[in-house]
Amino acid sequence: MVVAEPDGLRSLRTFSRSLLRLLELAQQAPPQELLHQALQTLRGLVPFDAAWWGEVSAGGVEGGPRNWLHGSIGLSRSFAEEWNALAAVDVFGQQSMRQLGVVIRERDVMDHAPEHPQVTAFSQRHGLHHCMALTAELPHSGLMFFVSVYRPQQRPGFSDAETVLFGEFVAHLLQHWHLLLQRLQSGAPGRPWDSFALAEPSGELLFAGLRISRALGEAYPGWNGTRLPPPVVQALAGAPCNLAAGSKPCRLRLEPCGPLVAVSMASRHAKSPLAPRELSAAMLYAHGRSHKDIAATLGLTPATVRTYLRTAYAALGVRNKLELVAALRAA
Repeated sequence: MVVAEPDGLRSLRTFSRSLLRLLELAQQAPPQELLHQALQTLRGLVPFDAAWWGEVSAGGVEGGPRNWLHGSIGLSRSFAEEWNALAAVDVFGQQSMRQLGVVIRERDVMDHAPEHPQVTAFSQRHGLHHCMALTAELPHSGLMFFVSVYRPQQRPGFSDAETVLFGEFVAHLLQHWHLLLQRLQSGAPGRPWDSFALAEPSGELLFAGLRISRALGEAYPGWNGTRLPPPVVQALAGAPCNLAAGSKPCRLRLEPCGPLVAVSMASRHAKSPLAPRELSAAMLYAHGRSHKDIAATLGLTPATVRTYLRTAYAALGVRNKLELVAALRAA
């Protein structure tokens, strides 16, 4: 006689296996695949039709809430951009950002506040009806990390049991993700978390702090955040190197980081990438001195001065004297 396993024990067994799979992914999956594969694992525990995850800020100088980078399952490429346009009136999203670490369902929020027409149209356009989300602080980055899952109207809403399973799984996922970022960051422990980003060699972003995200947005108006701006992507192949980004240059440092590339904002206190004589030649040239004058001042030949300046341009990632002046001011 076969004794049926109680539902509670079966759920516990499924949850345990999901966490073991998550641990395996955290140890073996490529960093750029971890979140996507983890959400597919969650899908076997709490079924959903679409999912969205990534980094978000609640508001401030950039206006209202904003998604900076994301990944998704079953959603269109324009989803994040469309959400950014209506984030200021998305009551559900703002509620999730106010209750960090708490699972929020649409019925928990919308029963108390009517949905804005723009949000209603957005949800209908993407076939979303039942929603469940958890937002948590991403330490030291200035940003929050969120995971949202969705079901269409013809499917049942997320149950209380599914809400608990979702919350516990995402808590474990966020811990693994933060530990992974710490390991990737360990090669440059002095690099501020809010001022650096991690990207694939193709330019797809895995992580970006708030300060560098804002700087890239100012340097490249219209940048949507999920992929590095094209000029920065083009420079990745030359890492390690510096780059003066944008028309009002933001000085960036590009460095290999395992299979990824770390992009960080150059610190005013960072050691100069130039040797003292190269730096002196660059400073004099930036102040309008000719090759001949610089050579006479430093006791060099004009040919050596030109060599030093070529080295300075390459090391600082600049293309002309205007960018050189900006890079030296930031150093």
